[in-house]
Amino acid sequence: MQAATMRLNQNTLLLGKKVVLVPYTSEHVPSRYHEWMKSEELQRLTASEPLTLEQEYAMQRSWQEDADKCTFIVLDAEKWQAQPGATEESCMVGDVNLFLTDLEDPTLGEIEVMIAEPSCRGKGLGTEAVLAMLSYGVTTLGLTKFEAKIGQGNEPSIRMFQKLHFEQVATSSVFQEVTLRLTVSESEHQWLLEQTSHVEEKPYRDGSAEPC
Repeated sequence: MQAATMRLNQNTLLLGKKVVLVPYTSEHVPSRYHEWMKSEELQRLTASEPLTLEQEYAMQRSWQEDADKCTFIVLDAEKWQAQPGATEESCMVGDVNLFLTDLEDPTLGEIEVMIAEPSCRGKGLGTEAVLAMLSYGVTTLGLTKFEAKIGQGNEPSIRMFQKLHFEQVATSSVFQEVTLRLTVSESEHQWLLEQTSHVEEKPYRDGSAEPC
């Protein structure tokens, strides 16, 4: 995988019915993202350590610049489109990420999703965000296999990935997590295209993408 390959999404906005995916920029850090990650519940669900604001900025830069990572911030599409001129920060609900974890296999990506706003959970936003990211991973990044590592106690997330055709392949008692995998066969690819046929890819203008 060439350097900067994962920066392909820096000018990409993905518009769905429930979510809008935009690149993770430094503007997203102080107002919402840093506040989210102070939550002990989110730290537990995402196996994250609390970071200072400066560390969070450094993390954002790595997500933007590293060749083995790709991330989108998840916006609430309804809120974003209902309020002309609404800032992305006011519509942020979470993020969805891809990592290239196997140097020997550039077609394998590990996927994560976080719906950080409690009021936005259980409404299908995470499902649409993952579907859009899977489709982007296949069509733009050339991925054909995906893994999701989820805490054993996070039943809603495990069920969501199983609903998206992921199958459990491993359990780690040490890390208290399960690993689920999806191999994108021809039929799975067709299914994925059908599930995301409504998602529009649009150009993103840094920090100023306008609601349609």
